[in-house]
Amino acid sequence: MIALLNEVADTDPRYEDFSVWHYRTDSWWWQHQSAVIRLARKIEIGLRFDLDGLRIQGAWWHPDPGQVDMFRKAVACEGSGRELSGIVEEVRKKGYEISGDMMKRPPRGYPTDHSRTQLLRHRSLIAARPLGCEEWLHAPEAVDRVLSAVADLDALLMWLVRHVKRAA
Repeated sequence: MIALLNEVADTDPRYEDFSVWHYRTDSWWWQHQSAVIRLARKIEIGLRFDLDGLRIQGAWWHPDPGQVDMFRKAVACEGSGRELSGIVEEVRKKGYEISGDMMKRPPRGYPTDHSRTQLLRHRSLIAARPLGCEEWLHAPEAVDRVLSAVADLDALLMWLVRHVKRAA
């Protein structure tokens, strides 16, 4: 995992802030090696090796106070909201599952018939998909596969960096 992350970080300075999660006594941690590449506070690329192979996700989660309000204002705004809606649809078409912590109803202060009600309900936003467990996973090609997946997520992650980033 560390070798893979170092090679990914060598391709773009944005990917230099990474860490590998440590092992714990829980058996889940023995079966899964996880890492994150931080792009901004609470906005990151996640990688996980397990018996099913490698999984990648782009995520804004565990938001700081105020980040959810910033996200919702950007979603409600016609320009940035329409942009995010299009980005999410493109990411979904590439095979990523879109998830996150969501409210059951639209948040207060926003019309229930808003064209982006689904996005307004989010309190976090995650796009994830498995990359597989083929022979390439143990070869230099793994870096190219990860970078290709990161490119799929770039527009989403950079939108989040622009609209929900908070100072550390």
